[in-house]
Amino acid sequence: MSPTPSPRRSLARRTFLAGAAAGTVTILNPGLVRGSAANETVRLGLVGCGGRGNWLGNLFNRHGKYRWTALADFFPDRLDAVGDRLEVPADRRFPGLDGYRRLLEAEVDAVVIQTPPYFHPEQAEDSVAAGKHVFLSKPVAVDVPGCKSIAASGAKAGEEGLVYLVDFQTRACPLYREALARVHRGEIGRLILGESHYPWAGGGRGAPPADTADRLRHWYFVKELSGDFVVEQAIHVLDVATWIADADPIQAVGTGGRLVRHPESIWDHFAALIDFPEDFRLTFAAIQSIPGVKDEIRCRVFGADGVIDTDYFGEVWIRGNQPFEGGHTGNLYTTGAETNIAEFHQAILDGDASNPTVAPSVRSNLTAILAREAGYARGTITWEALLADTTVLEPDLRGVE
Repeated sequence: MSPTPSPRRSLARRTFLAGAAAGTVTILNPGLVRGSAANETVRLGLVGCGGRGNWLGNLFNRHGKYRWTALADFFPDRLDAVGDRLEVPADRRFPGLDGYRRLLEAEVDAVVIQTPPYFHPEQAEDSVAAGKHVFLSKPVAVDVPGCKSIAASGAKAGEEGLVYLVDFQTRACPLYREALARVHRGEIGRLILGESHYPWAGGGRGAPPADTADRLRHWYFVKELSGDFVVEQAIHVLDVATWIADADPIQAVGTGGRLVRHPESIWDHFAALIDFPEDFRLTFAAIQSIPGVKDEIRCRVFGADGVIDTDYFGEVWIRGNQPFEGGHTGNLYTTGAETNIAEFHQAILDGDASNPTVAPSVRSNLTAILAREAGYARGTITWEALLADTTVLEPDLRGVE
């Protein structure tokens, strides 16, 4: 850990922004900043050609109103595989850690960021500075300074008329949206107690590779790159919990550890009791790498007048004085992303830079970090203390460019 951003990141940002100020960066088509014709095709740049970036490429193409014009990834083999499939010319495939900066100088209107979470704050900030719309994967950051950076670049995007969307599938699901609207109207009454959990059979047990480049390829197992699994994966259920609570936490009491994973890897289980205003309390538990586990991303909250039950892989409903029948979420992993892709495009066409996903995503990301830090401390961390934390998680990237 380091209390300040690394010299590599700080110098690279200054160099890039100086170039932008000098006019070397292609500025977004004004028609796509504050609205455009209904048949406008948005030119896309993909930063991160790994598994999800590759998968999202198909979904953007299926929408029909996007065109891939540039790619960036550290690994040339990924660039070529995705570039060939998406028909992006070889001279618009940019390798290396700083390849995304050359992408921002290409003819792109919007940037789809699908890199390890450690890189998100800098890449999003630079994309906004270059006048690009941003489609960003979760989590938005691995530490508190990174979350604050995302909040700032999201606000800057709004000021500049740029669309900035964080891709949480649950927030795009009609069942979740309707159920949460009912909760916020008071239909389950005062919130009393919630329970949230995320068991997953997957995740693996191996050690992070010793080679730096291989660690970038297997970044999930490197705390500084992923934020540990409570931030990278379990954020899904904590995002729903904070959405229901509609408030910042007060504190968390946590625990957890690494009992089945390699001792150099990330943790394999976390648990926390999280306090919210008005005496609403949430229990949280997440575990990975246990054979036979039924995968769930479930959050259930009891109110004075009813209960809301949500499961990413199951059903969403409300029972009580004002019930909501709800239904099954279906293939939310795909349909949620498709909805976000469609709404991203529509916001660009409408010139709608209200960017409603940014603040909730920062809140849930900070809540996941709160649970992680309480777990590491095996004790209590307050929200106030968390927000004052200037610690930056800094991976060892020596020897790679």
